[in-house]
Amino acid sequence: MVKPPVEPFMIRSVAPIKLLPREERLRRLEEAWWNVFRLRSEDVFIDLLTDSGTGAMSVYQWAALMVGDEAYAGSRSWYRFEETVREVLGVDYVLPVHQGRAAERILYTTLMERRGAKVVPANTHFDTGRAVILNAGGEPIDLPTPEARDPHLRHPFKGNMDLDALESLIKERGPENIAFILFVVTNNTAGGQPVSIDNIKAAREIADKYGIPLVMDICRFAENAYLIKERDPRYASKSIPEIVKEMLKYGDHFIMSAKKDGLANIGGFIATRDQDLYEELAARVVLEEGFITYGGLAGRDLEAIAQGLREVIDEDYLKHRVEQVRYLGELLLERGVPVVEPIGGHAVYVDAAEALPHIPRDKFPADALAAHLYLESGVRAVGLGALAFAREREDGAIEYPPFEYLRLAIPRRTYTNTQLEYVAESLARLLEDPKKVKGLKIVWQPRVKGVRHFLAKLAPAD
Repeated sequence: MVKPPVEPFMIRSVAPIKLLPREERLRRLEEAWWNVFRLRSEDVFIDLLTDSGTGAMSVYQWAALMVGDEAYAGSRSWYRFEETVREVLGVDYVLPVHQGRAAERILYTTLMERRGAKVVPANTHFDTGRAVILNAGGEPIDLPTPEARDPHLRHPFKGNMDLDALESLIKERGPENIAFILFVVTNNTAGGQPVSIDNIKAAREIADKYGIPLVMDICRFAENAYLIKERDPRYASKSIPEIVKEMLKYGDHFIMSAKKDGLANIGGFIATRDQDLYEELAARVVLEEGFITYGGLAGRDLEAIAQGLREVIDEDYLKHRVEQVRYLGELLLERGVPVVEPIGGHAVYVDAAEALPHIPRDKFPADALAAHLYLESGVRAVGLGALAFAREREDGAIEYPPFEYLRLAIPRRTYTNTQLEYVAESLARLLEDPKKVKGLKIVWQPRVKGVRHFLAKLAPAD
């Protein structure tokens, strides 16, 4: 029997949740066009759709809200935020934005325009960053390490980039056509898997060799640092702050959604080591987000993020965070549910293609499993597979992603171990008879590239 982790916090405030009857869940699912993004949160019992902005803030963060300085320019809260980012991450130039996808849009498009280049290789792009690049006329290319292709291979750093493939791509396309090299840490799409410092350092050497910027999406930087400490013996005696500084010193530019490892409900930022680029980005922030000392955020939000960035590098917090995610994964493994191994940092990824072999890729197994899990139990998760990442090639053929995952993303400091046990039992019960899960078809989808899974209207396939 898997032993649950002990929470290093007390619960001082609670929000009621309600499990609707099955017939009512079916009605709500039909009203939502079988797309769990369209469900009302009040109709969800346990919400594992995302860990972005859904966590519980600490008493110290709530206290910090009360001292927020709401000045338009130069507020005290801004300077406290800036000082914290510099101290924790070791980066000099910082610009706040309202959330991570704004940082992606501003930084990515600016770098593409600056270099006149469209190709963006990454360890694996996630959905919003991929969509930003696609809609800017760019070409996002995934170069995951070969070990990531086997969901059950227990390799410690399956979030790594395939460096041989990276260098081959640069030579084939020409360095002048590569806008930047991107690391997503942890690697969300590959199963919440960590990236090793060795891999980042080697990519830095390739970037320097060809004169290409190296960008890091660091929304889960602390979880990545903890998994490095846990899985690389050379860092076992290092502190989390030391590992963070070592990990990030190889990057040129950074984007972050503070809704993850900022432990806040809203916010994000762009950071860079390049003063000239900072000045250019600052003008874009003023145009698109707000003045450079608030970036679309209230002063109280900046205070909450600053406090969260200090709390997130606490090793006791990270130990519980990673072990709670692992607890859910091990409960599922015990019950025969196929999940990506080893368990990553922020979510458990169920291999929907393996669990539902009767559903073809064009009937969206991961999203079908998400819909039926809600119907079965009131639990909301998200599909990461063909609906989100399939692409139509120029010849009209559909290119499917190598994975078809159901992601169970665990909000930080929010759910109890008992609630996660309910999730595991519900999913295992559903998969005892996989053929109860029927595929889905698209009724309507948006024209904007890369956001189909957020907005599509679906229906049970014939």
